[in-house]
Amino acid sequence: MNGLRVSCALGALVASTVFPAAAALAQAADSTQVGAGDIIVTATRRAQALSDVPIAVSAISSQQLEASGVNDIRALNQLAPSLLVSGATSETNFTARVRGVGTVGENPGLESSVALFIDGVYRSRTGTGLSELGEVERIEVLRGPQGTLFGRNASAGLINIVTKKPSFDNGGYAAASYGNYNSMRLEGGVNYVLADNIAAAKLEGLWFKRDGFVEDIRSDRDFNDRDRWMLRGQLLLTPNDNLEIRLIGDYSRRREQCCVASYLSSRSLARDAQGNVIILPNTLEPILRGLGVTSPRGELFKVAVSPNRDYRSDSDDWGVSGEVNWDLGAASLTSITAWRDYRVRTGQDSDFTDIDFWGRSDQFRHFKTFSQELRLQGTLFEDRLDWLVGAYFADEKLFTSDNIAFGADSERYGDCLIVASLAPTTLNPSLPRCTTLPATSWPGYAGLAAATGTARMPGTGAGGYMNHESRNYAFFTHNSFDIVPDKLILTVGARYTNERKTIDGVFANNNTLCAALRNIASAAASVPCAINGTAGTGIPSGSEGARVSESRWTGTVVLSWKPVDDLMVYGSWARGYKAGGFNLDTSALDIVCNPNAGTVAQRAACSGQLALPANTVGNARPEAIDLQFGAETVDSWELGAKFSRPGFSANLALFQQKFSNFQLNTFNGVNFEVTNIQGCRDDLGNTDSDGSATTGACSPDRLKPGLVSKGIELELNAQPAPYFNVTAGLTYTDTRYAKDLVGTGGRPLSPVLFQLPGRLLSNAPAYVMSGSISWNPPIGDNLRGLAYLDYRFTDSYNTGSDLDLEKVQEAYILFNGRVGISSADRKWSLELWGQNLFNKQYFQISADAPLQGSGTFRGVAQGISTTANQLFLTFPGEPRTFGVTGRFRF
Repeated sequence: MNGLRVSCALGALVASTVFPAAAALAQAADSTQVGAGDIIVTATRRAQALSDVPIAVSAISSQQLEASGVNDIRALNQLAPSLLVSGATSETNFTARVRGVGTVGENPGLESSVALFIDGVYRSRTGTGLSELGEVERIEVLRGPQGTLFGRNASAGLINIVTKKPSFDNGGYAAASYGNYNSMRLEGGVNYVLADNIAAAKLEGLWFKRDGFVEDIRSDRDFNDRDRWMLRGQLLLTPNDNLEIRLIGDYSRRREQCCVASYLSSRSLARDAQGNVIILPNTLEPILRGLGVTSPRGELFKVAVSPNRDYRSDSDDWGVSGEVNWDLGAASLTSITAWRDYRVRTGQDSDFTDIDFWGRSDQFRHFKTFSQELRLQGTLFEDRLDWLVGAYFADEKLFTSDNIAFGADSERYGDCLIVASLAPTTLNPSLPRCTTLPATSWPGYAGLAAATGTARMPGTGAGGYMNHESRNYAFFTHNSFDIVPDKLILTVGARYTNERKTIDGVFANNNTLCAALRNIASAAASVPCAINGTAGTGIPSGSEGARVSESRWTGTVVLSWKPVDDLMVYGSWARGYKAGGFNLDTSALDIVCNPNAGTVAQRAACSGQLALPANTVGNARPEAIDLQFGAETVDSWELGAKFSRPGFSANLALFQQKFSNFQLNTFNGVNFEVTNIQGCRDDLGNTDSDGSATTGACSPDRLKPGLVSKGIELELNAQPAPYFNVTAGLTYTDTRYAKDLVGTGGRPLSPVLFQLPGRLLSNAPAYVMSGSISWNPPIGDNLRGLAYLDYRFTDSYNTGSDLDLEKVQEAYILFNGRVGISSADRKWSLELWGQNLFNKQYFQISADAPLQGSGTFRGVAQGISTTANQLFLTFPGEPRTFGVTGRFRF
């Protein structure tokens, strides 16, 4: 692995000597050559050549998107080395990361650190933008904090997707593809001129269906399939030379089975007499196999799912928007008004095995978002000052509900877990209560329910709903002044943001056994309380702690210099911000306790908690304040250089970003924990990594940024011969937690996070290399050929947010390719294509299998635990796909 990493880094250094300068990847939108030229972008809200934009941005043209087979933003990984889009249990929760930083985990209460805009409209969660894109003009990936140019602020980066608007030429296109996994894709569009140079309309549609690539060995079912369609209509009005109005309406629908997880290979860990960690057969496996589990281990594309469960993912996404661009003479006004409505219903076999421990059939999330952006911009002082002022307003309402419940096998499996802990020599999964002990020693969960007068576990679980509303308004400005015309330019931007969030909800949890066992401080509560049965009746609207309101000033300063026409160098500082909010997982609510039950230590601890004031985290009362997390801020410094001349362009950027109150969402094996990560200026003496929830605190006035991302980015583009184009990119990032690390407000880290201090953030590989080669020669007078290959090398990285060593994905390379032939005027083409050509197996995200073991390698090695038998899930990346595509334009 190290040899491969060094070889790739050396390759990048060789490339930097062969191509003698550095600047941004540039593709021409109107060129017949894939990747050729210097694309015009609007990343700064001004039409500029990419090489003249003094920020780190990658621009990808429609030609390269088409050649690489990009249909949605997940596939951008292959073309933008600083970007990583990945996900786990649901496509609605996919996460985009830039320079190693993104919103981790799956919780609808957290917004993305990387903002997504499609035709100027903000999509509040990355997953809601994973729709088919239709015809795209270009995609811009802006790196680093954003806020003075776009309506919505972002702390890590921004993806700006610009689709092709209607034109004043009648025409259309159609394409049909067929591939392995019985993949069938049809798309097409028509552009029609309603009135010459005044009105034009465009209608696009797409249908895509594909079998899943993950096999259920218990049935003929497959998962991670595709079954979706989309319609998109646009109207372009230009009543005069000074006014342009663009109206867009779209609707997309999915009915898919996604996303299933497979198991990594299993083992147990212990320490020998010398303290060395040794590997043993997994001690949990005999229980699972004895109960009938047949789930494979170490096979990414094979699973075993309970016959009564599935991974339903049914989504409906629609929206309308209107963009008005009005030239007022002295200034130009832009208005973007939008309404988005996104709803998704999902199912899940939540234990990911073929015994029925727990699952859900109808987790529902419904986002309704209204947004309005206004921008006024112009020039002064003989065009030496290019000024922009803007305002933004958004109101988002989220409704979420869940029906996760224990299944038919929950008591059997729970009994075995308790017996394995209390009396392992008596364990027998084939017996009632999983033991030879008498019922007086272990009555089983059925017996406990009878003894406490509560409902038995099967069929009980979570119910009710939560409402979450976010209202945001902002004012921003971005101004560039030519100190020396066209040579030395100072850019200053500022933003004021006000954010208000509220929640309310009604909880209808009916797993009353959990509450009864917690009331007597029973250790057996751990299994039935995996679904929080003591969350209370809900959070009334307007109750204490159910509202957060915050305001922030952010901004940027950039100084750029062009010593010669072909070269620009720049330095910048920026401050970014992402609002705080609410964890919408009710398991984060305080656990209730009984001061008269349990051991002396338990009673004392409970009395101490109950003595805390109301609306205080940790007071053993479920309250809205328990769900709050704080705002995330970042200070970013960047030095860059851009070089461009006909046939060659390059971009180099060096950066450092310091994140304070980094919002970390971690799955702890049962539920999600949200923590604001901070560093401490004092030496904590390794108490932040001792696995204790009571040691390693830091005084609030001694806090510092808890996450630092620094590195270098290099992107190259060259046309060394006619019809031949080469691109290359290298990103090196060191995105690392502070060595002395604490949680929200300086509190000790959660024991789940003991491995974080001083280590790289999850899903943040140190090295990423990408590139492409394309050849598009004429064949005679009437034909043109296409040969295209791209690649992405990804260094090893940890795929789990808790950084368990078992969750490391080793370094790998993915290749995509396409060969084809077309008419010289591109009216038709026929192409053979393949993605992941060498069928590399890799995984995107890993997690602890719920209630299936405990412990990790480092925990055993450090003596935090004596043994470990945790099983690990993983969500695989797509295998090799290939097929044929025919295109036709008229």
